[in-house]
Amino acid sequence: MEKYTIIDTGRVLPKPARPALSRGRLMDDGRRKSDRSRGNPEEIVKGIYKLEIPLPGSPLKAVNSYVIKGRERNLIIDTGMRRRECLDAMRAGLERLRVSLPDTDFFITHFHADHLGLVSDLATETTKIYLNGPDAARVLADGFSESFERSARLHGFPDHELHDALESHPARLYGPRLPLHFTQTCDGHTIRAGGYNFRCLETPGHSFGHTCLYDAENRMLISGDHILADITPNIQGWFDKWNPLQEYLKSLESTALLDVTLVLPGHRRVLHDMRGRIEELKRHHEKRAEEALHVLKTGPKTAYRVASEMTWDIACDSFDLYPLSQRWFALGETIGHLIYLEVLSKVRREITEERGRTLVLWRPGRSLSGH
Repeated sequence: MEKYTIIDTGRVLPKPARPALSRGRLMDDGRRKSDRSRGNPEEIVKGIYKLEIPLPGSPLKAVNSYVIKGRERNLIIDTGMRRRECLDAMRAGLERLRVSLPDTDFFITHFHADHLGLVSDLATETTKIYLNGPDAARVLADGFSESFERSARLHGFPDHELHDALESHPARLYGPRLPLHFTQTCDGHTIRAGGYNFRCLETPGHSFGHTCLYDAENRMLISGDHILADITPNIQGWFDKWNPLQEYLKSLESTALLDVTLVLPGHRRVLHDMRGRIEELKRHHEKRAEEALHVLKTGPKTAYRVASEMTWDIACDSFDLYPLSQRWFALGETIGHLIYLEVLSKVRREITEERGRTLVLWRPGRSLSGH
C-alpha cells in the first residue's frame, strides 16, 4: 500500500505567554547552520524573487518567501517561523535585494507559524500585514488552543502525552509575538505590487481562510500551501462544525478553472501543470478516505487508533514510536478524513466512556454496510 508523509505545517496555537520566547528573543535550538543558500534570492519572473527560509527539524525543510520589488513599496509573501535561523536567512536575502523593511508590506497566505511567525519581527510602523479574515480571527481569539486540546482528548490522543504535544508544538514555540494588527483581505480583494495586479482567491481547507494570489494577466498563482508540487498539504479536522477536506476539494475545483501556467507554492519547487497536480491531490485524498474506511472494517475505533493503523512514510517500527509532533498531525489529518466520510454517511460516530474519559468512536455508516 502506498505510504504518505505527515507534513508539519506549524498550525498557530496562540497563547499570551511563551516561556520559550522569554524577553522577546528569537528561539535558536542550537542547530544554526550558516547555510547561505537559504535566503539567496532567485528571480522567478521579473521583479519576483524566491527566498528559501529554513525550517530546521521539519520535514518541510524550508518555506518559500516571495519578495516583489516595487518602485515605492515592496511586498513579501510569507515569512517563516519566529526563530533565529529564519530571521538570518530573511535578512540576508533582503540585504542582497536592497529591500528596506519600512518600505515593505506583507501578505500572509495563512496563519500557520511557518508562514506567519516571523512577521512580528519584520513589521515596522509603516507596514501593512495582509491576512484573510477567518485566519486573523483565530490568531487573535482567546481559547483557541484549548479547543485543540479538547478535540485531541476526545479522539484518543494519549492523556499522558497531550501536554507535551501542545507545549512542544512549533506554533507555540515559533509563532508571532502578539498582538498583531492585520489588514484583513477577502475573496476578490486586489493587491498591486511591483507592476502586478493580484486578486485574492480564498481557498479554505488547509486553513480556515487560506488565500492565494492570482495574476490573470501573467497566468500566475502564488499558492501558499493550497497546491504543492512534491508533497500534499496537511488537511486537519480538529473542529466538528467544519469539514476541512470538503472545503479543500471545493477549493481545488474552483482553482482548476483558472488559467494558470506558473504556480509559486509555499514549499519546494515551482510547478507549471496546475490542473494535473490538482487531479493528483484529489486522488490522494480519495485513497486516504478509502484507507480509513478499510481500517474501520475490523470494528469501532478512535481516530487515534485509526491513524495508528494507516500508512505513513516514517521510519519507525510502530506508530507509538513516531515523533510526538508527527502523531499529532497524523491524528488531525485522520479526523479530517473521518469528518468528510461522516458527511457522506459512510461512517458515524458514537460517544463512549472509558475509564472516566469521554471518547469518540468511529464505525462504518449505513452506506458502507448496505443497511
